[in-house]
Amino acid sequence: MEVFPQRTFQEIRQALQIEEDPRTRILKAALRLFARKGYDGTTTRDLATAANVAEGTVFNHFANKKAILVEVATSGWVEILTDLLTELSEMGSYKAVAQVMRRRMLHLHTNADLLRVCFIEAQFHPELRDRIQSEVIAKMTDVAEVFFQTAMEKGIYRPMNPRIVAQVFLGMFAIAGFSNQTIVAPQASPQAIQEMAEGIADIFLNGVLANRE
Repeated sequence: MEVFPQRTFQEIRQALQIEEDPRTRILKAALRLFARKGYDGTTTRDLATAANVAEGTVFNHFANKKAILVEVATSGWVEILTDLLTELSEMGSYKAVAQVMRRRMLHLHTNADLLRVCFIEAQFHPELRDRIQSEVIAKMTDVAEVFFQTAMEKGIYRPMNPRIVAQVFLGMFAIAGFSNQTIVAPQASPQAIQEMAEGIADIFLNGVLANRE
């Protein structure tokens, strides 16, 4: 006696996809496939199949496959950095960088596909890299610069070029966020991530030189 009707995973996924608009389904499918197969290894037919749409529908929403990549990666960077800067703006203390870094690192570890596409594919597509730089990185750096400038004016951080500080911070954050492929072992424990976040924050706030005063 069957208690539940037998349905394949593909049927269940297609049923869930009906609730989303085609453009969203295409972008989500692209994120999964670009992360696993790479941009060059993914065809528009692959995207259409994964999104449960006709291949022609893909081109109704996007001019070509490159436009899909640009949209996926750009929106991904916006999400990553907006979350970071939102947490900075809500931080109770200018010295609470470690807590912010830890939360962001834990969050980013759950978005491995997004990070893989954002970091890896941008290296091989100059137009994508240029758009991310002009529309995302530069604007986020502007916001972070104001944040650090304010901290310097309050005497919390020592006087220096706030834009350079902002660039260094965002760079350290980006590397930390991609740490499951670089500086933290895959499947790292929350304790290991916390230790890494605190270490990065300590280096950022205090440097590495011993206090000789």
